[in-house]
Amino acid sequence: MALHFTMAFAFGLLGNIISFLVCLAPMPTFYKIFKKKTSEGFQSLPYVIALFSAMLWLFYAIFANDATLLITINSATFLMETAYIVIYLFYASKKDRILTTKLVLLFNVFGFGLVFVIAMFLTHGKERVKVLGWICMVFALCVFVAPLGIVRKVIKTKSVEYMPFALSFFLTLSAIMWFFYGFLKKDVFVAIPNILGFIFGILQMLLYVIYRKPKNTLEKPTLDEISEHVIDVAKLSANACSEISSAVVAPENISNDNVQGNHVMEQPKQINPDKDLSDTV
Repeated sequence: MALHFTMAFAFGLLGNIISFLVCLAPMPTFYKIFKKKTSEGFQSLPYVIALFSAMLWLFYAIFANDATLLITINSATFLMETAYIVIYLFYASKKDRILTTKLVLLFNVFGFGLVFVIAMFLTHGKERVKVLGWICMVFALCVFVAPLGIVRKVIKTKSVEYMPFALSFFLTLSAIMWFFYGFLKKDVFVAIPNILGFIFGILQMLLYVIYRKPKNTLEKPTLDEISEHVIDVAKLSANACSEISSAVVAPENISNDNVQGNHVMEQPKQINPDKDLSDTV
């Protein structure tokens, strides 16, 4: 029992450290926002969802048995995500500020308010912990399924531009730590969602390995690409030559009108005999 407790604490502590590092991931984004003095081009939804998730897990951990490590990480996440949203609102345009306010009201006020009412007034004791656990688990599963949109985009575009490897790696590592924490603590509400998180994390890293493009290597053009390039160059050179020839002939037309007139008059005389011969043949 002591070994299980020690291992659970170790995995929970590692989960705290890794999850905190994941929370620091948006720092470069907000540095850009601070530098540009505008949040245009960035979305506030991920931070609103992260704040809502932290609120749910913190509420669950308060009533769960011996969940100090859940309280610590979700308290830190709550503070950081709140700070991110405040900074976003400060630099957001009027349209984005209104949208973000609506999202905060929907998820963090009315959504959490509904959960609070259900937990505090409709359930009691162990039943309350179970209801809160189910709510947290379902929401966590939905959050882990969300990257499927990015996975689909990577497969469609064959590019990992929108799926940083480092973030996928740390999210996978975090899922492993929290799975073993929940498993050793016999907390299915923590363990089960992280199984899905681990699977999707591995999937994202595999896609990164498959579709990543080395920066220092040059792609060899295929035969089709070479032929298309040759055709394009031929067309370009033909067009250029025709433009040059027309540009050269134009001044001659201006300066030597009489010579050109004589040449034009003589040309039918040279062609007509050949035309007559072709007709007789």
